[in-house]
Amino acid sequence: SLPAKLINGGIAGLIGVTCVFPIDLAKTRLQNQQNGQRMYTSLSDCLIKTIRSEGYFGMYRGAAVNLTLVTPEKAIKLAANDFFRHHLSKDGKKLTLLREMLAGCGAGTCQVIVTTPMEMLKIQLQDAGRIAAQKKLMAAQAQLSSSPAAAAAEPAVLTRTTATQITRELLRSKGIAGLYKGLGATLLRDVPFSIVYFPLFANLNKLGQKDPNVKAPFYVSFLSGCVAGSTAAVAVNPCDVIKTRLQSLQRGVNEDTYSGILDCTKKIWQREGPTAFFKGAYCRALVIAPLFGIAQVVYFVGIAEFLLDMLPKRRA
Repeated sequence: SLPAKLINGGIAGLIGVTCVFPIDLAKTRLQNQQNGQRMYTSLSDCLIKTIRSEGYFGMYRGAAVNLTLVTPEKAIKLAANDFFRHHLSKDGKKLTLLREMLAGCGAGTCQVIVTTPMEMLKIQLQDAGRIAAQKKLMAAQAQLSSSPAAAAAEPAVLTRTTATQITRELLRSKGIAGLYKGLGATLLRDVPFSIVYFPLFANLNKLGQKDPNVKAPFYVSFLSGCVAGSTAAVAVNPCDVIKTRLQSLQRGVNEDTYSGILDCTKKIWQREGPTAFFKGAYCRALVIAPLFGIAQVVYFVGIAEFLLDMLPKRRA
């Protein structure tokens, strides 16, 4: 049932995000840093420096936004894919690869309604610590330098903004469009991701089914979700880098600003080289693999169906 699908998708998203959020924070910070202003060298270096400067809970900056909105996001994504698969297979025949890809495309398009504002707010909170650390470093260097220009460097001020404050400011200055900055880049990432992910997962999951009418074991669904998720994540990582850069409202010292997808792509290619499009790729794979593995286990095991089935029995 649709309520069960939405509940399953929501539970899956909450569990998955809680487990992998620190890696997602590191991915955002690695993707946003540009040549000449590198604060972190790797995933582990980013997490260690984050804990030292911001404490353990610094790794979870922006998690509240993600946990709040990931429920409708994952619910829409998984339920929409099922909806499109169902309607594309009404003739009773097995779905072709093309139709599986079309179903994934529909799911990816539907989810951006929630994904874009969620990612927009999350990125501002995740990247705030990196910008503050960079300003602090510049201020320290200015104190050691005799250069007048360096002495006038902006001091490090860590302002703790919240998602509510950012939302109010964006709505006041730019209206609802402010929350949907980077919508095109989000579509450019999520639609191809879903086109790759859902058909790949479905076919990998079928390998573990002894009978077409019986669900695959939970570990098969988990491994299928991990493999399909990490594969799709790496494949669309260039789009994710572009999306992250476009949605970042605050910039570090001497970092580029971008007017759109083409301008961002051109500047990254010219100033940082083609390898920059794969910044944070392994972090994204580490985030997406367990996230979608857990999501598919919860979704296909059907926790919501169990809970909903128990309600009438308790009343009886």
